[in-house]
Amino acid sequence: MVLTKVETAKAPAAIGPYSQAIMAGDFLYCSGQVPLVPGTGELVVGGIKEQTKQSLNNLLHVLKEANIDFNSVVKTTIYLTDLGDFTIVNDIYAGFCGEVAPARATVQVAALPKGALVEIDAVAYLG
Repeated sequence: MVLTKVETAKAPAAIGPYSQAIMAGDFLYCSGQVPLVPGTGELVVGGIKEQTKQSLNNLLHVLKEANIDFNSVVKTTIYLTDLGDFTIVNDIYAGFCGEVAPARATVQVAALPKGALVEIDAVAYLG
């Protein structure tokens, strides 16, 4: 199997030794997107609403680079530093879902890179 790196300047550059996404066969594995502003690498200004929108927009740009959108996403994981933000995140997330909402897990974590409040990763089917 050939692995293909997917990368776009419209999403933040990786802040470690990983790729924004990897195409493997009929699947695209997207690394977690924290709410960094592409180009600056700085955390978006604002709270959980702004950070969730930025994380999802970053993820959308990675998907678009692979010529797909949220309709191809089969699984996501949302990492929150405060599970009390679940309802806010859920409402924003619903606006990004495709025709069929993907399977999903949401977990609370102790901390995220750069002090982010949210991180979202995804697996998409390309077939």
